[in-house]
Amino acid sequence: MMAIILYARVSTADQTLDHQLTQAQAAGFVIDQVVSDHGVSGVSTTLAERDQGRRLYDLLRSGDTLVVRWIDRLGRNYADVTDTIRGFMRKGVIIRTVINNMTFDGATKDPIQMAVRDALIAFMAATAQAQAEATRESQKAGIELAKSRPTAYLGRKPSYNRGQFEAVQSMLATGSGGPTAIAKAVGLTRQTVLRISADPVKAEAMLAAWSM
Repeated sequence: MMAIILYARVSTADQTLDHQLTQAQAAGFVIDQVVSDHGVSGVSTTLAERDQGRRLYDLLRSGDTLVVRWIDRLGRNYADVTDTIRGFMRKGVIIRTVINNMTFDGATKDPIQMAVRDALIAFMAATAQAQAEATRESQKAGIELAKSRPTAYLGRKPSYNRGQFEAVQSMLATGSGGPTAIAKAVGLTRQTVLRISADPVKAEAMLAAWSM
């Protein structure tokens, strides 16, 4: 029996497994099983190095579908993500993403379709790595900005958490709809999405200030 398995990587206290599962279900996925890694950095560990990542390799069989919020869940950089996706496809596993509803299937034998699929994998993996690097730079700048401010007044507490902030950043980078669609997907107001989009460093600084 073919299974649909959601893999979630929860790297911060503000991210939640329930939120990622709810997003997947809202996108129309009927999940049979959830596999999740908690407190794991996506930029320093490969999928195979994570406890539940190794379990995922054992669970998935030909014909199964692996669902992830975005392909950055599957590795730490461009090479790692592309290798992971192609490895699963060789096993006959279909990979689908919640953001943008992308499908990567190794079953096709048509050379043109294969070329388009492989080019799309490369593009999406490169986009994921670029977004991860931009997020790291935004975090560094935001933390420095937060440190430079007087600690007596932190300003208004952000209306978004780390998981929502990262989801907005990912969806903006991949063109996953306009502010209204993104706001609905992550559970924020349209104005909040617009503020994050307009000044991600300031948005990161607010998170950093309230977590220091």
